[in-house]
Amino acid sequence: MKIKSLILILCSLLVIFDANGQEGEKSLFRSIRSFGVLPENSGNINKINLQKAIDWAASSGAALFVGPTDKPYEVAGGIILKKNVSLIGVNGPVPRATRHPSKLRPVGSVFAIRDTVMPFITVESSTQIKGIQFWYPEQNCKDPSKIIVYPPTIQVSKITRTEGVTLSNLTSYGEYLAMDFNALPQHPCELILFEHCHGYPLGGEFIRIDYCYDIPRILHCHVNPAIQRQLGGGYSKSIIDAVVARQKYTYAINHTDNAQLIDLFTFGNYGGISLGAATYGQLTNFNFDCVTVGIHKWGDSSKNRNWMIAQGSIIANTGARIEDVHPFIIEGKGFSAISNVEAFSGGNSALTNFGMSWDYMTIIGNEKTTVSMFGCRMRDYKSDLPITILNPNAIVQATGCLDKNEAPFRLP
Repeated sequence: MKIKSLILILCSLLVIFDANGQEGEKSLFRSIRSFGVLPENSGNINKINLQKAIDWAASSGAALFVGPTDKPYEVAGGIILKKNVSLIGVNGPVPRATRHPSKLRPVGSVFAIRDTVMPFITVESSTQIKGIQFWYPEQNCKDPSKIIVYPPTIQVSKITRTEGVTLSNLTSYGEYLAMDFNALPQHPCELILFEHCHGYPLGGEFIRIDYCYDIPRILHCHVNPAIQRQLGGGYSKSIIDAVVARQKYTYAINHTDNAQLIDLFTFGNYGGISLGAATYGQLTNFNFDCVTVGIHKWGDSSKNRNWMIAQGSIIANTGARIEDVHPFIIEGKGFSAISNVEAFSGGNSALTNFGMSWDYMTIIGNEKTTVSMFGCRMRDYKSDLPITILNPNAIVQATGCLDKNEAPFRLP
């Protein structure tokens, strides 16, 4: 009886489209096709028509349906997703890409992006983008000298305060910077949710956040150069080495209160995550694979620049020099509580690497910082000790941790 009732409720919410993608006047959302956003149009025409659709939806808080197609929608950059509007496609995250049966291109709810000047879409408050793929068909996958430096795929508004954005089930192919939420101090953002987003940014930055107050969340996100496997193979070794050489972090958090970061993955980048000086929060259930620095934790205060980091693995093995390779770097004031985080290493043919790290953790600076470790497995590092303390005012406690010889670690 409950199942039948649920089906009736869902059916009442569905929009019935005819062959041309039209719908009745009482629909809860409309197809972008009904506004003239069509696969056969140019990017500029589709940009104009998509913006008209968004303008229509803004007054009522309606959703726009990005219907699946065997040819992606070409759309020029500079779209503004105005307050209250949702842009909804049919795809879940597709970490190895969708693929046309006979042509080298993705299918489904796909936007093809070629604009090298304007961010593809800028989001305002109370907006949602869900179930969509972003494809950069002209991006180079083999030669690092020919990487196209595209603007961000999704960007937070720089001219208004942005509160409440949901970005869910999104996949990017060939992006340079996926999601730029570096807000301005005079126009901060709040309550931003990223979940089930996949890609491999050739600029090294997938999600970056600055001046985001009141609990941003990054959940279940996966960054991997094999993202385009179904579209003709993954990125070349030289491309991945070039991404590492940019010395960027896949995830970067700055000027942010109580960030919640759960189930994050990256492969083949300089850094896993940067936890900026004016931040605090929790990072759990993560894997940062083939990086130079796994986690760089900063701090500018002893009161609330504290991070709880738990249940994760870091494989740090690449970079310019082995002395630069650290699963953890702790710098500045604050407290780091680290539980059940293992670091191991080894070779990987996908990129140039040392097969080991320099140590498990390096602590630098000269201001008082405190670190508590429990149940950490530390191995495959070159230095004599797993923890390098270059800060004379650092206080470190380690309980139940094992060194590279699988012996209990005790601070000297």
